Amino acid sequence: MVHRFLALVFVAAIALTPFVAAAQPADAEAPRTAWGAPDLQGVWDFRSLTPLERPEELGDKAFLTEEEAAALEQEAVQRNDALLNRPAEDATAGGSVDVREDGSPGFYNNFWLDGGTSTVDSRRTSLITDPPNGRIPPMTSAAAKRQAAVAMERRGVATHEPTPGGWIHDLGPAGLQLRCITGFNSGPPMTPGFYNQNVQIFQTPDEVVLLNEMNHNFRVVPLDGRDTPGLAQWTGSSTANWDGDTLVVETRDFLRETSFAFGVTTKHLHVVERFTRVSQDTLQYEVTVDDPTVWQQPWSYEVPMKWNDQPLYEYACHEGNYGLTNILAGARVAEAAAESSEQ
Repeated sequence: MVHRFLALVFVAAIALTPFVAAAQPADAEAPRTAWGAPDLQGVWDFRSLTPLERPEELGDKAFLTEEEAAALEQEAVQRNDALLNRPAEDATAGGSVDVREDGSPGFYNNFWLDGGTSTVDSRRTSLITDPPNGRIPPMTSAAAKRQAAVAMERRGVATHEPTPGGWIHDLGPAGLQLRCITGFNSGPPMTPGFYNQNVQIFQTPDEVVLLNEMNHNFRVVPLDGRDTPGLAQWTGSSTANWDGDTLVVETRDFLRETSFAFGVTTKHLHVVERFTRVSQDTLQYEVTVDDPTVWQQPWSYEVPMKWNDQPLYEYACHEGNYGLTNILAGARVAEAAAESSEQ
């Protein structure tokens, strides 16, 4: 208990201290710590224009040409510029907070979004590397039935609205991120998303700390081979070891679903993350995901995280939790209006 308390104090102290890294030449050899381990410390940016799954229309095409990748990157820059300079519009009640019918941001304007403007260096058509088709494997029949039941129950309900008649536990597949319990991209495992796509890594000889910008989630991961208590947690229980110059982090003991994969996983989720500093400015992040109650086989993806010379900033997810009060109050009004129209 004392050890855990000290670990939390350690995290709080370093989290409150801005970490501004000096610029590093890209061709320099990856550094090492004073005790000889690969030095993974710093702020790492995992934005990517490359989608998690390969678009179906690309079929077996595993890689883009240089020209195709350049065109996608230019389109992203032009879209950001167009959204920045479009005429101001008044938001209307209802609909989606995240996206409108034309694909532009919803009540968040594009200033707040940061999806990146670069594809991965390999020009892969997906972050997923296995299966070879670059797609998430099929679900088990039981998981597919669960998904169909949720979809039926929430038919006509927007992403951030409660299921009709529901309360805090009925906010749908995005409920945990909406309640600010877990970030939608912070994991484990981490996935590129809409914004706040940075992780800061700290190291000691016995532990590594992963501090995500989104929802300020952190994990204090032991490196000394100690047994974890097996206590189920929202972000699971992680242990780590070195495989040569690669840090391997294994996470089990999830409380229930997480925000990962839009809430489809279960307490049986098993995640293996591999961190390899391949150069001064690139941290290769490789993930294998396995939940046999959800998918018919494990699957893997890769994200080349890029060195960020900026510090992490505070992420405040509806402070005071007033968001939930407003969401539920609005739902009750909508339900009353629906009942009135039926009479």
